[in-house]
Amino acid sequence: MELLQEREQLKHAMESRPVIDMARGVLMVGFVCCPEDAWEILVGVSQYANVKLRKVAEAVAGAASGEPMPEDLQDHLAAAVQRWQAGHERGSSG
Repeated sequence: MELLQEREQLKHAMESRPVIDMARGVLMVGFVCCPEDAWEILVGVSQYANVKLRKVAEAVAGAASGEPMPEDLQDHLAAAVQRWQAGHERGSSG
């Protein structure tokens, strides 16, 4: 039973990966950040909005192609970017 569950989790991860990578790329270009920072921004939005990471990634990737992003996710994304920028500025001024 554990093996079957692990297989399903791996399958889901493989299906989610491309859209997550695309969203990371969008954030990297849009905010001039590294892949790790883009990941942290996505995870932050997911956690604060209480929305699955894949759904956040779909919204970010969709916004890059002109699809409107849900307003609540826009707000959480803006807050996550502000947190990242504040941490980034703090780290570079020390």
